[in-house]
Amino acid sequence: MTLPVQAADASAPLALPPRPSLTYRLVSSLVVFPLFRVLFRGRTRGREHVPPQGPLVVVANHGSHLDPPLIGHALGRPVAFMAKAELFAVPLLGPFIRALAAYPVKRGASDREAIRTATARLQEGWATGVFLDGTRQPNGRVNQPMPGAALLAARSGAPLLPVAIINSHRALGTGQKRLRLVPIELRIGEPLPAPASRRKPDLEATTLELQRRINALIDQGR
Repeated sequence: MTLPVQAADASAPLALPPRPSLTYRLVSSLVVFPLFRVLFRGRTRGREHVPPQGPLVVVANHGSHLDPPLIGHALGRPVAFMAKAELFAVPLLGPFIRALAAYPVKRGASDREAIRTATARLQEGWATGVFLDGTRQPNGRVNQPMPGAALLAARSGAPLLPVAIINSHRALGTGQKRLRLVPIELRIGEPLPAPASRRKPDLEATTLELQRRINALIDQGR
């Protein structure tokens, strides 16, 4: 069954990005900003590549639970991420992740349902975040990329923005219980157009190109 999602019309005016809520702005400025800029001596490179408005699929490597709020802060525009629905019922955590524009996906929900929810956010003008591996990687690289980001872009017509997160896997990676105050840097690459179609070869080609670009950003300066 095909989801009733129309590709974006290139001739139509870009959707304005949603205005962040007061809570979002407070969390970003009072919590995320000092966490990123002070504790982790955070830096962002390539911010000129971020489209200021319109739907956008932000695609990144994933090394830590720190990644979603850091991306939302560093890009300078709200980025919506999926989160497990049960997390929204956890005291303090639920309101916090909701304030950071996360949206719930039920446990066991099909990929179609998750993509439908993400596409709805794109149609509202959001930047929607996707981790290319789908789960945290101990080495912080893109190792086994999944086609979800490419499929989401193909269905919506939104461009893809590659983002590399440097060192978050060392700060609070898989299996770590204590925070390490290592420098964290976000490197933003040039956007890619959406795949030409939803056919498997087109999705695979875009996914592999995203993997190549993100890992190349990680390797810059080594």
